[in-house]
Amino acid sequence: MTTTKIIVIDDDPTGSQTVHGCLLLTRWGMPTLVDALCDAAPLFFVLSNTRGMDAERAAVVTREICVNLGQALAELDAAGTPIRPVIVSRSDSTLRGHYPVETDVIAAELGPFDAHFLVPAFFEGGRITRGSTHYLLVDRPDGVRPVPVHETEFARDSVFGFGTAFLPDYVQEKTGGRIRAGQVERIGLADLRGDAAGLERRLLGLGGNACCVVDAEQQSDLDAFATAVRTAAGLGKRFLFRSAASLLTSLAALPPQPVPAAEMNRFSRGGRPGVVIMGSHVDKSTRQLEHLTATTDIARLEIDLGRLDDPDALVSELVAGAETARADGRSAVLYTSRGERTFPSKDERLAFGERVSDLLVRIVRALPADIGFLISKGGITSNDTLSKGLALATARVLGQVRAGCSVVRCPADHPRFPDLPVVIFPGNVGGDDALTEVVRVMDMGRGDASARDHSLNPTRFAGDL
Repeated sequence: MTTTKIIVIDDDPTGSQTVHGCLLLTRWGMPTLVDALCDAAPLFFVLSNTRGMDAERAAVVTREICVNLGQALAELDAAGTPIRPVIVSRSDSTLRGHYPVETDVIAAELGPFDAHFLVPAFFEGGRITRGSTHYLLVDRPDGVRPVPVHETEFARDSVFGFGTAFLPDYVQEKTGGRIRAGQVERIGLADLRGDAAGLERRLLGLGGNACCVVDAEQQSDLDAFATAVRTAAGLGKRFLFRSAASLLTSLAALPPQPVPAAEMNRFSRGGRPGVVIMGSHVDKSTRQLEHLTATTDIARLEIDLGRLDDPDALVSELVAGAETARADGRSAVLYTSRGERTFPSKDERLAFGERVSDLLVRIVRALPADIGFLISKGGITSNDTLSKGLALATARVLGQVRAGCSVVRCPADHPRFPDLPVVIFPGNVGGDDALTEVVRVMDMGRGDASARDHSLNPTRFAGDL
């Protein structure tokens, strides 16, 4: 019997922000992939971290994942346990990322596909698509206003900037005209809310890796789309998805998470204070930092990026500050200097980012071993925290502590941080008080041993710290 498995190649570790019970893989060797393909959960994530790379490196890493994945699928098929893969290239809901580099590589290695779909809606983060235009919902004094994402700070990203939120034009821009706007198939709200059989017929008529963009204002829109996709796939169609996280909710159709968001504090260790490590520098993160420090007694420790040439002293000072806060019964937030720096070239910007990432990894490794919880703020920061700072090869998502913020946990036999809960908090999610809300939930933990009953499956670590 063939099993369907949703395989998410995620360009940072925040794509699991709408699901639970599934594995996150920071390694993609054959044994790890085979284990994930055989896992009971209907989906798993391979954390490529390609958003922190240049396009050439992103293509190399994506190809390596796809080649290994193809071999793992072939091995299972030969063993009599065939898997029907549904491939999702998960990326940012504000349109930043290596499109079409990653989808081109996936199509070359795992295709052919009848179509690839751009589905950037992410309701938990206030991102919707209507009329094939992608919007960010912004709170204003006169109410919530939908702002086309090309009018936001995200469109000015020094690596992934773009000039339009109208998705057919975005495709034309990013493909350099290889796919013209007029060639893009548009699936609108009327298609999703109208005749289901008509939508299915439309999907069945696609071929030749047609490019399609999908509207969605609410989860039921994506539920309808996912239903039509499943029908078409059952009739032999092969599709590739470039999406944000909300589509995964509809594709996976999971039950409610076993531990409610407000009770995630049961995983905090011994009711002890924790640490927030913040690499994200977008304006939203900065506002969340200011709210956190203004409304709680958390210790505020700046990671001065002007001192990258003297990392030993900087790490020592920051860890000492975190230890002092812990001794006083206070959590600590360690945050990079605010604002995005400008550089003469993308390469220099990425190289600077790598130096910052290396510094944050050193800080995580040196944190006090008995902290109660860890919150990692930012996508690339979270990937490095999991894969390098904590040396986790795989981690299982326990659930969400708030909309868009996943919780995983170190294994009981971790050499430095046994059973440490880790919150993966994207840089661009939540209102000004969202980080404060998560810190308050996690800080209420009392190390209840009953939390072990909800551990789902252990996390694996890869090597000593």
